[in-house]
Amino acid sequence: MRLFGRFLAAASVAMALATGAASAQDKKLRLGTEGAYPPFNYANADGTLGGFDIDLGKALCAEMKTECEFVVQDFDGSIPALQAGKFDAIINITITPERAEKVDFTHKYYQTPPAIAVPKDSTVIGTSPEDLKGKALGVQSATIHQNFAEQKYAGSTIKPYPTGDDARTDMVNGRLDAVMDGSILLTEWLEKPEGACCKLLGTLAPDPAIHGPGVGIALQKGNKALAQKLDAAIDALRANGKYKEINDKYFALTSTASRRKAHRAPTSTIGEARTALPLLQQHRRASPHFPA
Repeated sequence: MRLFGRFLAAASVAMALATGAASAQDKKLRLGTEGAYPPFNYANADGTLGGFDIDLGKALCAEMKTECEFVVQDFDGSIPALQAGKFDAIINITITPERAEKVDFTHKYYQTPPAIAVPKDSTVIGTSPEDLKGKALGVQSATIHQNFAEQKYAGSTIKPYPTGDDARTDMVNGRLDAVMDGSILLTEWLEKPEGACCKLLGTLAPDPAIHGPGVGIALQKGNKALAQKLDAAIDALRANGKYKEINDKYFALTSTASRRKAHRAPTSTIGEARTALPLLQQHRRASPHFPA
């Protein structure tokens, strides 16, 4: 009888701990973010975080009636940090089969084709592997862009960098011939003073095996309850107009010149009419998983 009583007590403690953990997550959602991927996430001059991801994360937390906490984490260490419990989810990470073996995902909430930028005086005229043969191509490490470049641009010298900013800085300083990154990010960067040196060479056709279906939010394996809550919150933000409001704040004012430049991308197969368009317009819901 005493043994049975001890078993019940132990079970009660375990249930209390589990309930407490779930309750803590309900009260606060810790979102991992790189904080160095503008315009999606970046550090302001006062040290606070800003960007599309940050505003979206706050809106998701408000919809879920929970407190938000953002945890800055280098991108290449974000999945191990999630697995270790440093935060509850990673906002803005491409859904790929390789990553899905390690973490779970919400459905996607946007997608952007990859693109290549070069200095304005570059003699490179196209985005094909042959066009960039023998050239130094910069990418951010541990990203789909690194995987894509290494698999498809074997004739180029692929140089990975801790952040996309580092790669672009080296291109500005003449140490790279080109950089590969998301088309939206590169288009926004080219409109800033620091991007005045360079031009968008063109967008690329994504490889589904590498680029996956799009960008979502990653969670620890088995955390289906949180995935469902986040999916429901994403759906609600689309339905009530909040997603469009956040989207338009960062992307709806892209210049006509940039749109024309994107539309003339030499080798674009999916991005010509979509590269610089607002995310909401690019990815209207056509199924439960918001495919492009």
